[in-house]
Amino acid sequence: MRNTDSRKYVIALIFAIIPLIFIVRLFYMQVVDDQWKERAATISENKILTYPARGIVYDRNGEKIISNEVYYDIHVIPRQAKNTDSVALVELLGITMENYSAKMAQAIDYSSKKPSEIVRQIPPNEFAQIAPELYKYPGFFEVARTLRVYPKKIAAHVLGYMNEASPADIEKDPYYKPGDYIGRTGIERMYEEQLRGQRGVKYYLQDAIGMQTGEYENGDYDTTARQGKNITLSIDWELQEYGEKLMQNKLGSIVAIEPSTGEILAMVSAPTYDPNLLVGRHLGVNYGRLQEDTLLPLQNRSINSAYMPGSIFKTVMALIGMQEGVITENSSFPCNKSLLGCHNHPTAQGVSDGVKMSCNPYFVQLARRIIQQRKDPSVFKDAAIGLDIWAEYVRSFGIGVDLKTDFPTNVHGNVPDTDYYNERLNFRWAFSTIQSIAIGQGEVLITPMEMANLAAIISNRGHYYYPHFIKDIEGSEVPEMYLTPNYTMVDSQYFEPVVDGMWRVVHESGGTARRARIDSIAVCGKTGTVENFKKINGKVYQLTDHSNFMAFAPRENPQIAISVFIENTGFGGTWSAPVAALMIEKYINRTIADTAKENRIFNANLIPDIDDIIRK
Repeated sequence: MRNTDSRKYVIALIFAIIPLIFIVRLFYMQVVDDQWKERAATISENKILTYPARGIVYDRNGEKIISNEVYYDIHVIPRQAKNTDSVALVELLGITMENYSAKMAQAIDYSSKKPSEIVRQIPPNEFAQIAPELYKYPGFFEVARTLRVYPKKIAAHVLGYMNEASPADIEKDPYYKPGDYIGRTGIERMYEEQLRGQRGVKYYLQDAIGMQTGEYENGDYDTTARQGKNITLSIDWELQEYGEKLMQNKLGSIVAIEPSTGEILAMVSAPTYDPNLLVGRHLGVNYGRLQEDTLLPLQNRSINSAYMPGSIFKTVMALIGMQEGVITENSSFPCNKSLLGCHNHPTAQGVSDGVKMSCNPYFVQLARRIIQQRKDPSVFKDAAIGLDIWAEYVRSFGIGVDLKTDFPTNVHGNVPDTDYYNERLNFRWAFSTIQSIAIGQGEVLITPMEMANLAAIISNRGHYYYPHFIKDIEGSEVPEMYLTPNYTMVDSQYFEPVVDGMWRVVHESGGTARRARIDSIAVCGKTGTVENFKKINGKVYQLTDHSNFMAFAPRENPQIAISVFIENTGFGGTWSAPVAALMIEKYINRTIADTAKENRIFNANLIPDIDDIIRK
């Protein structure tokens, strides 16, 4: 027992002495030994960031639509840059002496021992001329970075662009450092976190004048940059490219959706631009030119513009009327032009006829039945009750609400309700004041994305999926909300008369969209013509109407739902309908049979001359 106690004391003494030895040694090194003090003063740890390649983006068929290319930045550590031949250096780097001097001053002000950027985004072909000479300038070195390349030169509004992270970005997310790039619009913005990857770090030792003296701890603490996640989008790049060709020399949009999934097949906003313009050293100049263009190529008309829907909205009115029980599919109304102007046609003998003939008085009388159901003795209160019921129905069709698309927008359609009119008309309104909503005019507004979604809803007979671009994220799941159907307030049993009317619009004599007919495909569609007023220099002008068309195909088991909106082109059947037909045929058949129709669209310049309108 006595020996055991002795061993315990010895072990305890050892554990007490070892830390004491380390403390004494550390004190000697830091306070007493001049050699260690001198080394600590002349050697410090520093780091260089290594940048990841951003994730690659593919279309639905595996074609690369965003890739990366290596560019080079030139950095300097000022304390190492002694006796630099600045005249020769600026000539080598292709910059001005003024720019060089300003950058060097900024670098010195930041830190004489840490790297600072002198020149950025040098393309590989230019860097090939610089690299063999750079060793002559101590303190200057290259840092490889990747920039985006858009090989198909399409879908600028979908893909978006990147620029340098702002102070606000850096404050919001500590991941970003000055000089980093961040997705600013489109897919680059929405999937920034997945695409950006993770920076790496390389630590090194440097002496008192900033010269590297070796790796820090043999590189044990270095980390490798990790490439961002690759993602696959739902768009079909060939369909997207085709849509952009069709919309050349036109103002407007095309949105195409796969009804069974909500995946967006194409989203065209015209005019558009080559997304490669907003990459590299000329981004600022090119952005300025695009911003000054009076045709607004930077504006995404597909999601950031809301228009009156025109007659396509009659489909919604018919569905609400049947669900509310105020009409049946066989209900008939006289074409009473004293209620609202209309073209000449036989009396509509039911919903299918009403949709096919697009009879204005039919839908005004229908709207009166929906809104004035005698639920209150006061005609004004009765209209208010009915209008709010109507508005709830309309919003269930994804109009005027957040469609939760994976795309940055704050613009939605407008569905006027009692509060809306009370605020604007000071409670002095009745059905006769607002009857234009029955035909998609007045205060009802809809975005092209909502129009395409409406076509998808009708094709699905009452439900839709949130429209979205994401199809696959490497190592992650697509959000569940894009896989879950949303249902309207209208039962599926009421959709067939509307579908039948839309089929007749395209395929029967007297239909308003005969130019959308495709012999091999059963297309269902509805035209719209939208009044167009514009204030120019303080005066309101009535310009040429907008042309609108929505459709889906085939009638059974639809593969595509589409909206086409072309500004200042008149009747919807003249221009928008054939554009939609060509898109449908291209997607389903992958080829176009009627090349004459195609060439007519390709060759049409439909951009209005505003100056000529003002002169008239």
